[in-house]
Amino acid sequence: MQDNRVKVYAWEAPVRLTHWVNVFSILTLSITGYYISDPYFYAISSKQFIMGWMRFIHFVAAYTFLMSLIIRFYWSFMGNRYAKLKEWLPFSSQDWKYLIQELKFYLMISKKQPHAIGHTALFGLVGIVVIVMSLFMVFSGFAMYSVTHSGALWTALGGWLLGFMDLQTIRLFHHLLMYVFFAFAMAHVYISWYSDVKKGNGLMGSMFNGYKFIPKNRD
Repeated sequence: MQDNRVKVYAWEAPVRLTHWVNVFSILTLSITGYYISDPYFYAISSKQFIMGWMRFIHFVAAYTFLMSLIIRFYWSFMGNRYAKLKEWLPFSSQDWKYLIQELKFYLMISKKQPHAIGHTALFGLVGIVVIVMSLFMVFSGFAMYSVTHSGALWTALGGWLLGFMDLQTIRLFHHLLMYVFFAFAMAHVYISWYSDVKKGNGLMGSMFNGYKFIPKNRD
C-alpha cells in the first residue's frame, strides 16, 4: 500500500532538548515547590535537612528552566522556520481558518483534520499564554528570593515585581499557576496523542527524532 505522506524534519535538536528540559524542570519545580509550601513528610533528625535540600533542588531546577527559556528564545531566531516564534501567531486569514478547523476537530464537531508541519495555530495561541505564565513563574520566584537577597541582579530578575504586588499575592499566584501547568500538561499530552492517532503525523515521536509526517496533498 502506497504511503500518501511526506516525512519532514520539523523539530531541530535545540527545540527538542529545551522541550524535555522544560518538562523535567517543571516537574521538579512542582514536586519541590509543593513541599516547600506544605511539607508532606518530616525529618526525624536535624541532620536530614529535608527542607534545605528541597529548596536547593528547587533553585537548581529554576535556574535550569530559566536557561532553557533563554536558549529556546535564542533559537527562535537562529533555528529553522518551525522554531521561530512568529510561526506561533495566527496572523493570516489562513491561520485563523486552520485554528477554527482545529477547534472543531478536537471538539469532535468536524472530522476534517487540519495538518501543520510546525506548531498549529491553536497551539501557537496556547503557547503564547504558556510563555507568559512561564515568565511570571520566573519573575515571581525571584521576587520571593529577592526578599532575603539584595542587589541590582535580584531586583532585575524579579524584585521589581514587589513594587506592583505584595509578597503574599505573588506567592499565591506562583502556587496557583502550578495547577494551571498541570492542566496544560495533561491537555497537551492528550491532544498530541489524539492528533498522532487520528492524523498519523508522528507527533509523539517527533519530539524524540524531530520528524513529522504530512499528507502529500493537504488543504
